[in-house]
Amino acid sequence: MRALCRFAWATLVVNIGVIVFGAFVRATGSGAGCGASWPGCNGQLIPSDLEGARAIEFTHRATSGLALIMVAILVWRVWRSRPVGHPARKGAAFSAVFILGEALIGAMIVLYEWVADDASAARAAAVPLHLVNTLLLLGALTLTAWWLSGGGAIRLDRNRTFANWWIAGAAGLVLIAATGAITALADTLFPPESFLEGLREDFTATEHFLTNLRVAHPIVAITVSVYLFWLARRFGREGPVLRPAALAIMILVGGQLVAGALNVALLTPIWLQLLHLALADVLWVALVLFGAQTLGEREVVEPVSV
Repeated sequence: MRALCRFAWATLVVNIGVIVFGAFVRATGSGAGCGASWPGCNGQLIPSDLEGARAIEFTHRATSGLALIMVAILVWRVWRSRPVGHPARKGAAFSAVFILGEALIGAMIVLYEWVADDASAARAAAVPLHLVNTLLLLGALTLTAWWLSGGGAIRLDRNRTFANWWIAGAAGLVLIAATGAITALADTLFPPESFLEGLREDFTATEHFLTNLRVAHPIVAITVSVYLFWLARRFGREGPVLRPAALAIMILVGGQLVAGALNVALLTPIWLQLLHLALADVLWVALVLFGAQTLGEREVVEPVSV
């Protein structure tokens, strides 16, 4: 089953890549590259004139299709190779549900034309919803891969105190993602000319509501980041050393705070936006693995008779 385990981790990595590329589509204003047409591009399955925004949007749709196919293959292989009741089956099933949710939300955004320069309240609601569903997808894929790697079923009663703190941390990271999505949208639609200009817009009542919401993200991000660092340090020890996932959380939290500060100072260059999102996705994966390592039962492997 090593091949299936490697495929599960590869599926997770591909989905992270697709998510980051989706942010590139938003940051470059290429969401309308295929018009109000889905799943085709301007009414064609494969458009002949691939250039500019159309090429970027079509590439994102093609890679999203690849991610969907990989998840479908993962579900099929897990259900064929794992017995009824194995936790990987449940993880694969949830992965299928959430990647279908990704496709449906993406289709809704395109068909209702909540793309490019649209600054409606509907788009402001759809974008964070999309990102929250993305985190749920990554969480399901992470657990599926972890269970296929030998992890056992997760039981919250193994360490109820940790479970409560961990759930709070996961909820906080989801809140960071939601506020970050709104902030990224505001920075794309209403890019400030300078740091001081952006700060003034954040607190000016006559500005667009999206710019006024930008200030929420750094406040939430700093608060939750400090909490996650404490959580990893407090519960991450297994013997004299930190669990790898706990150490990763502490390092990634520091990296995220630096990337966030640079984003503000440098007026959100696209490359830094993508790095910031990629680090956030990896931090989420590390947090899910941290919970699984702490709350998961050890899988009992039956000896093989020769």
